[in-house]
Amino acid sequence: MRRFLDALRDLAPIFLVIAFFQVAVLQQPFPDIGRVSFGTVCVVLGLVLFMQGLETALFPIGEAMADAFARKGNAAALLAFAFCLGFGTTVAEPALIAVAAKAADIAAGAGAIADGTEARTAYAFELRMVVAIAVGVAIVLGVLRILKGWPLHWMIIGGYLIVTALTPFAPDEIVGVAYDSGGVTTSTITVPLVTALGIGLAGSIGGRNPMVDGFGLIAFASLTPMIGVLAYGVLS
Repeated sequence: MRRFLDALRDLAPIFLVIAFFQVAVLQQPFPDIGRVSFGTVCVVLGLVLFMQGLETALFPIGEAMADAFARKGNAAALLAFAFCLGFGTTVAEPALIAVAAKAADIAAGAGAIADGTEARTAYAFELRMVVAIAVGVAIVLGVLRILKGWPLHWMIIGGYLIVTALTPFAPDEIVGVAYDSGGVTTSTITVPLVTALGIGLAGSIGGRNPMVDGFGLIAFASLTPMIGVLAYGVLS
């Protein structure tokens, strides 16, 4: 019950904003209030189950695996796991699937690719693979930073300088997709597992502070897809 009330409290601002503008500004009743109410309950219950799943399974598994890899002392296996984790979670991201499909539709409509189902599917798949590989590389970089103690801010600054340098050379129609790809990769599936990996790894290595060194992997996961998609646009 406590978790249900917490979820209701967290979502209350969204509900209040929608209700205020629907009733006070637009001055229109909610369409199909029964369906809207049912959907609202589903959203609250979904958030409750999602948070319970994070605490029960994803965070403990991620931290336990990071600790096991650190104790084993096999850096190659740890880096391979980091890449596979970043790649696998990104491929499964619903937001990336939706954005890639929409980008394929727009590209077909603009004449950038053939206007056919096969061409659109291939374009969306290539875009997802580029982003997934980029996130895999990002998690590897993040793990290396934790292992070596490299400063986070210089790596992030360097990455954005690369983004800035690539942008003028990339096709205009790919720039927006590239910038958005950094956001859609850090969603419901990727963030919990990657965060758990970083915190667990930093907590298992002597001289590392989980608060200082455990976070920052998500920043890489937001940055490298932009570089990857911009480079894909330049090369293709």
